[in-house]
Amino acid sequence: MANGGPVIPAEAVGPLFEPFRRLSGRAGPGPGSGLGLSIVASVTAAHQGTVAARGLPAGGLEVTVTLPGAPPA
Repeated sequence: MANGGPVIPAEAVGPLFEPFRRLSGRAGPGPGSGLGLSIVASVTAAHQGTVAARGLPAGGLEVTVTLPGAPPA
């Protein structure tokens, strides 16, 4: 799954999986509390899966979740 948004530097992607972590410049009022990706990581780990993310060159983030027994995408 991918979304749009600002360009995300590679070094900023990993910390986005930490609870309450949001991309710099998105703090303060507005939708989201920085829990979404940490919940995705927790649920994926509970099912012995893997989750990976990468910033897209034109902006936004692509997240891939792989679960055991799931056919490759």
